[in-house]
Amino acid sequence: MFPLYDENPTRITPFITYGLIGMNVLVFLHEFRLSDAQLNQFFQLYAVVPQQLTASFAGGAIAQPVPEWATLFSSQFLHGGWWHLISNMVFLWVFGNNIEDRLGHFKYIIFYLGCGALAALCQWFIGMDSTIPSLGASGAISGVLGAYLIRFPQTLVRTLIFLGIFITTLRVPAWVLIGIYIVQNVISGVADLQRAANMTMETGGVAYWAHIGGFVFGLALGPLLGLFNDD
Repeated sequence: MFPLYDENPTRITPFITYGLIGMNVLVFLHEFRLSDAQLNQFFQLYAVVPQQLTASFAGGAIAQPVPEWATLFSSQFLHGGWWHLISNMVFLWVFGNNIEDRLGHFKYIIFYLGCGALAALCQWFIGMDSTIPSLGASGAISGVLGAYLIRFPQTLVRTLIFLGIFITTLRVPAWVLIGIYIVQNVISGVADLQRAANMTMETGGVAYWAHIGGFVFGLALGPLLGLFNDD
């Protein structure tokens, strides 16, 4: 299920959402120009590398110009491929504008970056000694989805549905689309915990616990920042 647009007009121009999408695209275009070696170095510098973050929390010196805590924010603008970027930006485009509308521009950017940083910490907690860079806007966008779910659960979303070789579109309530998203992530996240218990955490892949953590923090932070205010 892939959202195309929602039937939920906004009262403002969501220029923060537009700006976030633009920044993600520009950073990805920069990544696209790098060689494999340069891209790996770029990720080592600006993505969250759990082992390095763990060392910095313990007071260890990391020989790089960017403080490790700052990667909790910079990593949100990195993506590992075209589909990673496009899927994240479509979700942000569909759902972010209404959350920005309700929170206001300033509180929305705090909400977005805060959810993304806390989501990255959730993934770090699952594999503190991992050397695999963690990156992407998914944690922050999961926070947006959490806020959207509790504020606009019945809003209809035009959704692209893949049924084997058949493709169609349906109008589904937001709670259905977002509910399926989080259930899939919880199931996959639990499987990741099992792999971690079997000492195979270094498999890479999707940061499910960042998605789950971002979603939970979105549920919590949205109301605290005024999600249900009508002014």
